[in-house]
Amino acid sequence: MTSTLALIIVALICLFPKTSLTPPIKSTTSYETIAVAPIYLLNKDAYVIRSTIPLNSADPLAKIQELISALTIGSDKNDYILKNFKPIIPENTKLLDLSLKDGLLKLNFSQNFLNVSAPNEEKLIEALVYTLTEINEVKEIMIFIENTKLDKLPQSKINLPLTLTRDFGINKIYDLTNLKDTSKTTIYYIGKEDNVSYYIPVTKITNNPNNKIKIIIEELKSSPIYETNLMSYLASSVELLDYEQLENEISLSFNNAILSDLDEKNILEEVKYSIALSLKDTYNVENITFKVNDQIITTFNA
Repeated sequence: MTSTLALIIVALICLFPKTSLTPPIKSTTSYETIAVAPIYLLNKDAYVIRSTIPLNSADPLAKIQELISALTIGSDKNDYILKNFKPIIPENTKLLDLSLKDGLLKLNFSQNFLNVSAPNEEKLIEALVYTLTEINEVKEIMIFIENTKLDKLPQSKINLPLTLTRDFGINKIYDLTNLKDTSKTTIYYIGKEDNVSYYIPVTKITNNPNNKIKIIIEELKSSPIYETNLMSYLASSVELLDYEQLENEISLSFNNAILSDLDEKNILEEVKYSIALSLKDTYNVENITFKVNDQIITTFNA
């Protein structure tokens, strides 16, 4: 009965992406406290997507171990993943040891970690980095394979930086005319399968010199030009009138077109989260304020 109740809770959580950043859910099951954590998995189109999963610990190291287990094919935690999504760490991979100090997480895996196809090597790193850096205490990651630092992906020959952060990007799309003055912007689109909505982050690497806040809004307003299954609910009539960027906050001022209901003055959750998650990743801020006519409509707090 306990397992059945936990699975029902998980299904409800995953059905609504907006709950992925809500406070922990209290339960009377053996999960005295179920913490909902973001996790990055593969969908049927081989995108690394953002979903959620319950954890039964608030301790950072325990959370890391639980998330790595959920990311590993064939683990018990896979029961909490919806059927449309797949973990990516190869089966039978062992986490030999880990350490976390001053924001640097060191992970030492068994050799099985490298048993992944060439097209999925980079996606494996992206899913792992994006999942674990959702934990506040984790700022950067080093990966070791049986005590040897992983500096290059063996099949795709992609060089890895000294430490891995979200700046590594995810689901990368390159649109470059030259290799100088490149700009990197991560934008969260919406995917939908079997009535389940979720977020698909895409890092676009371009020569676009514009401000990244403006790039995010313009990209979300326009119809996706790379893949038709990347959706955005931000209307083309929405205008970003002004913005203010502070140390850990961005305030955005829009015209009325961003409102889904003029009387109630609501913004669609999908619009709010697509914009907020994009800004959070690109600028590493925690608070985003949405305004219309100088009135605060809603806020996002990571």
